[in-house]
Amino acid sequence: MPGIDECLLEAMRLPGARGAALVDWTSGLALGVVGEFPGGDAESAAADVAELARFAAEQPAFAAVPAGDAGIGDAEPPVEDVIVSNRDGYHLLRFVPAPFDSGAVLHLWMGRADGNLALARIRLGEMAGRLVLG
Repeated sequence: MPGIDECLLEAMRLPGARGAALVDWTSGLALGVVGEFPGGDAESAAADVAELARFAAEQPAFAAVPAGDAGIGDAEPPVEDVIVSNRDGYHLLRFVPAPFDSGAVLHLWMGRADGNLALARIRLGEMAGRLVLG
C-alpha cells in the first residue's frame, strides 16, 4: 500500500499532470505536494481546494443517500470527486476514505491540451483506495 509521496508521484505520471497534492479538507493544510500549482503557491492552492471540498461534501444535494440515513463516523466520504475545468486545465479532487474523524482529498491539476480527464478520474480513484493515511 503506497504512502502519500508514492501516491503523488504516481499521480504526476498521468498525462498532462502539472501538480498533485493531498489536502486535509477540514483544516486546509497540504499533507503532501509535488509539481507546480496555480499562482505558484501550493499552500494557497491547498486552502482553495479544501474550501471547495468542504462545500461539496457538506451540501445535502450532493449526498449519495438522504441526510437522515447516513451513519455517523462512516469511513466513506459523502462525495467521490469534484471536477473543475477552465480554458487551459482541469482540477480533479478525489475524496479519500479515512479511518479517522477527518477528511483528505487528492488534488490533481492537469493541462487541458494533453490531459486525459477520464483516465485521471479512474486512476485517482484507484490511488485513493490504496492510500495509507492511518
